[in-house]
Amino acid sequence: MKIAATVARYLLGLIFVFFGSNLLFHFLPNPPQPPGPLANFNSALTESHYIYALGFFQLVPGILLLINRYVPLALTVLAAMIVNIDLIHITMAPSGLPVAAVVSILWLLVFLRVRGAFSGIFEPLPQP
Repeated sequence: MKIAATVARYLLGLIFVFFGSNLLFHFLPNPPQPPGPLANFNSALTESHYIYALGFFQLVPGILLLINRYVPLALTVLAAMIVNIDLIHITMAPSGLPVAAVVSILWLLVFLRVRGAFSGIFEPLPQP
């Protein structure tokens, strides 16, 4: 399990460093947008420059995963990102769902390795 989690951590880190960097620096050509809600969604992200925040919040946790520092923090930030990626592919672009599922599985493998760091968030606060 330790080797699988380490490989998953590196793969997840590489994925988010690569695609987060692309959102910031645009080194890959943009694929043609299919008409419909996904094109409108992507246009809104681009025109509002919100895409740069998404790139930043993909790049930084990806780097943290690659250097094996603050892994629980990186997983926390990426969890919200991955849920949104999954929802976008479920609702607007089902053809990308297999890739989104692989990313979710990689995240889960890394999470299971460091789950002890998250144990405190499931404890109720003591009553005064």
